[in-house]
Amino acid sequence: MIIPAIIAKDFKELKEKLSLVEGLVSWAHIDVMDGVFVAPVTWRAPEELNMVQTSLNLEAHLMIANPEDTIDAWLDSPVKRILLHYESTAPETLKALIEKTNKTGKEAGIVLKLATRLSVLDDFLLPTHYPLPLIQLMSIAKIGYHGHPFVRGTLGRIRVLREKYPHAIIEADGGVTLENAPSLCIAGADRLVAGSAIFKSGDIKATIKKFNAALTHDPSTSSGQVK
Repeated sequence: MIIPAIIAKDFKELKEKLSLVEGLVSWAHIDVMDGVFVAPVTWRAPEELNMVQTSLNLEAHLMIANPEDTIDAWLDSPVKRILLHYESTAPETLKALIEKTNKTGKEAGIVLKLATRLSVLDDFLLPTHYPLPLIQLMSIAKIGYHGHPFVRGTLGRIRVLREKYPHAIIEADGGVTLENAPSLCIAGADRLVAGSAIFKSGDIKATIKKFNAALTHDPSTSSGQVK
């Protein structure tokens, strides 16, 4: 599955970008930044989403420090999936946020920066701990910006994660292009998040079609299908 990533400075830009992919995809990915966890600052008023009329399923990627301070507002919003950074708060707090999110019926995912060891996931993914099926791996060195180059070492990280946790859903985010999309899927990624490759392509509809074609791969190489 290809998921367009939206960075919006305000609510107006957010609505405009959502409208550009309406009817072309089933999900949209909203990047939310506070200027603390990452340098950029974006739109981050989840209550305004109640005023958006869209058929899109929305996931919020919270690149914010201490997400526990604002999680309730996101849980009260129409977003169906909330992606939380491992590095944004204490591990025990993150576990509590994941549990709280899942109890509301929304899907929780954990995000790792490129430099963060995959082993930190063990406490979240081992069957005797928290069964967390969704992991997002950042595939750029500096997060918070569209257009930064893809780091090929991400492919190895995806392969390791896929082998260790065959039932996890793996989402790759950062530097995703038509050229590297097939390699990401072959490595084991189920979902690809792309921003500038879609919105700066000049033809959003055609580009999304090309991504969908590029995502065809041998199901034996990953969890079974691109979800």
